[in-house]
Amino acid sequence: MIRTFKSLTLLSATALIGFNACSKDKGNIDTTITPGEGNKVKYVIAAHPTSAEAGTADYLLTTDDLTKGSITTKGNGIEQDGTWRYYVVNQNKFFSMLYGQGNPGAVTSYALNADGKLVKVSNFVTETVQVFAPMNNELVLFKVPRSGNENSLVYRIDAVNPGIKADKEINIVKLAGNGERAHFTWATQFGDKLLAPYMSIKGCCGDTFGTAYPDSTWVAVLSFPDLKVEKVIKDNRTSYLGGYFKNGLFVDEQGDAYGFSGATVKIGENIVSKNPSAIVRIKKGTTEFDKSYFFNFEQKTNGFKINSARYIGKGKFLVQSYAQSKSTVGVKFAIADVYAQTVTWVTGAPVNISGTTSSNYGALSEDGTKAYVGLTLDTGDSYVYIFDTATNTATQGLKVEGGTINGIHRLTY
Repeated sequence: MIRTFKSLTLLSATALIGFNACSKDKGNIDTTITPGEGNKVKYVIAAHPTSAEAGTADYLLTTDDLTKGSITTKGNGIEQDGTWRYYVVNQNKFFSMLYGQGNPGAVTSYALNADGKLVKVSNFVTETVQVFAPMNNELVLFKVPRSGNENSLVYRIDAVNPGIKADKEINIVKLAGNGERAHFTWATQFGDKLLAPYMSIKGCCGDTFGTAYPDSTWVAVLSFPDLKVEKVIKDNRTSYLGGYFKNGLFVDEQGDAYGFSGATVKIGENIVSKNPSAIVRIKKGTTEFDKSYFFNFEQKTNGFKINSARYIGKGKFLVQSYAQSKSTVGVKFAIADVYAQTVTWVTGAPVNISGTTSSNYGALSEDGTKAYVGLTLDTGDSYVYIFDTATNTATQGLKVEGGTINGIHRLTY
């Protein structure tokens, strides 16, 4: 049953007036936009103004080219509503979701019109969610309570005609089955199934994200569209896949799924995971971990741990890794070839990085050989860097002036 508050209209939602100057929405929605009919490309960059007052949200900027030049947040872009936003693209629509910090949040979608301008096409409300991923011509959104409520609320969102199609609750205490809670880290389409990795957390007792199970991996297999838990895939060679708001499971062109684990469960400041940071595999047509495959990333790199990964193509991933877990100290980028089980360090990336766009918020080149990543330096400057799997290099591209890059996405018109 769809909860009644979801049909409410946000009076404070923003709408596009024009793109030559910074604009706030007045509520205008253009439902006539039919994206996907052209072959021209524009990139949407979500950038947070560096001079903004507390509480100011991102601005959405568009550009034709990520490889050179500059763009500014000053007097430019569409200001988002609310402090925190997160983004996903499906069916050539750009979805901007408000993180309501426990309160309901707006889900606003945009598309490019025939002139290549970004126009708002829908706006509706869901609970604040922590997982959001494409599934066929829909999005699945998961609200994952870290304590209290024992049910995760999962929405099915129509990405063609944006709006809520259905929702379902999953009992995450029952799912964990170990006295803790299953806290979903992400969701990934795998054929006609939805794979939802999770970490086991206590969710109580002043140790919300603590666990008695730091060396186990779990993936819930959900049917679609009814979202029933069919089984849980388990392994004990590494730790949980992905992380909070972070994808850790990707499907390649052959239909196989590769899972990335940082193995960085901590008690206080000490890592208690005994298993290595590694990559595991689920082969196409199966719902089990492939016991013949284990890519020990930590061993291959002499101690580095996976922080995030992004699939580029042909078995090659861009991996952001750290010598010290969950720190920007010692950050290194690598190209991991999951077919050959090799790791090659990337050259050309800056050393004074203070922030990066996460694995969920990046665009790829049309030929599947390059990843575009937003890097903010300790000088405050923010650039798009182009990571090339053919040369294992990073090259500085577009500069975003007056803002830090939070996301880069590709649309066509």
